[in-house]
Amino acid sequence: MRAIAVRGATELGGSGIGAADEATAEQVVAWVVRELGGDLAAVACSMADAVLPHVVAQALPFVDVLFLDTGYHFSETVGTRDAVAATMDVTVVDVLPRLTVAEQDAEHGKDLWARDPAACCAMRKVEPLTRTLAGYEVWFTGVRRDEAPTRASTPLVTFDEKNGLIKVNPLAAWSSDDLYGYAARNGVLLNPLLDDGYPSIGCGPCTRRVAPGEDPRAGRWSGFDKTECGLHT
Repeated sequence: MRAIAVRGATELGGSGIGAADEATAEQVVAWVVRELGGDLAAVACSMADAVLPHVVAQALPFVDVLFLDTGYHFSETVGTRDAVAATMDVTVVDVLPRLTVAEQDAEHGKDLWARDPAACCAMRKVEPLTRTLAGYEVWFTGVRRDEAPTRASTPLVTFDEKNGLIKVNPLAAWSSDDLYGYAARNGVLLNPLLDDGYPSIGCGPCTRRVAPGEDPRAGRWSGFDKTECGLHT
């Protein structure tokens, strides 16, 4: 699998990240179908929007879409998930932590997210996804280079050493305008919070509105020295 990922990075990445001859999102998905068939592929989706599931489903109808059901999501996010499941040609799979929120509160103290958000993310996001990805060969993510400095070098295809499978980022080169433009042209669902001051949407307790001019991810874990949940690091 590692060799396939290396070959994909060479074939799809052109002469380097951001190169003019870099493959399009559709070409990246087509490469996965050609090389791996897609039967053991999954899409990770936070339900901030349904653009990535839509892009992938054009070539892989009813692909598994993994939703990390942390127990802390905004009602709008849960509603977006339900709408995606009901209206799109995908199979939404709820990925659950080992502990419910109540069980976590009893074992680790109430509102762990307020004291140690990294530990909360590890239990409610990273471990459940790692456990679930063991059943797949490739996962698609919606990570984009323009989202944060930590994501500026995101490749289209790489081998995920931590999870032991191929990680594909078809939208890596897209801007937010590209994302919204695709959604508008194709009638793709967007989380209503995007129009309510939340350009980056995570769990309710750890996400605030972003002021005009602020970094789009400034509302995530505000007040903590934390910029990622750990899924992509």
